Amino acid sequence: MHEWQWRTWQELPYLTCSLLEGFPHGFFTQQFVGRPPLELTHVLHSEASGYRLKQVHGNVVLTPQEITSKLATGGDDVGTDENSALVDGDGIASDNSSQAVWVASADCTPALIADIKTGAVAAVHAGWRGTSKKIIPIAIGRLVSQGSFLEDLRIALGPAIAGEVYQVSTQTAAEVGATISSENEDKIVEALLEQPNSPILNDPEPGKVRLDVRRVNVLQMENMGIDAEQIAIAPYCTFQTPQYFFSYRREKEKKIQWSGIVSK
Repeated sequence: MHEWQWRTWQELPYLTCSLLEGFPHGFFTQQFVGRPPLELTHVLHSEASGYRLKQVHGNVVLTPQEITSKLATGGDDVGTDENSALVDGDGIASDNSSQAVWVASADCTPALIADIKTGAVAAVHAGWRGTSKKIIPIAIGRLVSQGSFLEDLRIALGPAIAGEVYQVSTQTAAEVGATISSENEDKIVEALLEQPNSPILNDPEPGKVRLDVRRVNVLQMENMGIDAEQIAIAPYCTFQTPQYFFSYRREKEKKIQWSGIVSK
């Protein structure tokens, strides 16, 4: 089993995963609220440059060079957030060394990916919408297009809302389930419910089920040819761990925590 460790910076807790050993990284807690990614970058690496996006629940994955270029030229996908210009997207794949790539999340899945041979990394924000658009496989495909091999990748899925407490409509579950099932749309949920270790669980309310988004992402990656041993899932649910993590489902407030990793 892959180990998850609590670490501290100035007595503030953040989470790391043994699978990403050798890569400065962290799944930061709500205790770091108010500290932007550029500040958190220095917690991980004193000389790295930090990159983030304006997350839009899509499946666009960009490199730091592309982000910098878009910011320089402007365009429809460049907006403002907290008085700074940001490019729309939900994943960043490094294209050089000493790049810290960041994603924000509350109940959505933060995924940090590292290539143990090339030193490349990626950070991905995968909620149910991004997962239905296969954002993690797209990010992996981006790394492969830049020279990575699937067997060299290590993927850590950070704290997110657990399937046991994440109630969604059967329509949402079918949309997400379509990425891992070949059944017709009206039979996807039924078929997945019958599978062992299913990402979809029953819910007592009619028209509702429980959805394990991290499990869907694991199955998407396994379908690509990635071994289960290359993937780690944090043993923490944002909804059920209020002492460490914000949860939109729990608080109905738009608060976030950051997750980041630095390329070699």
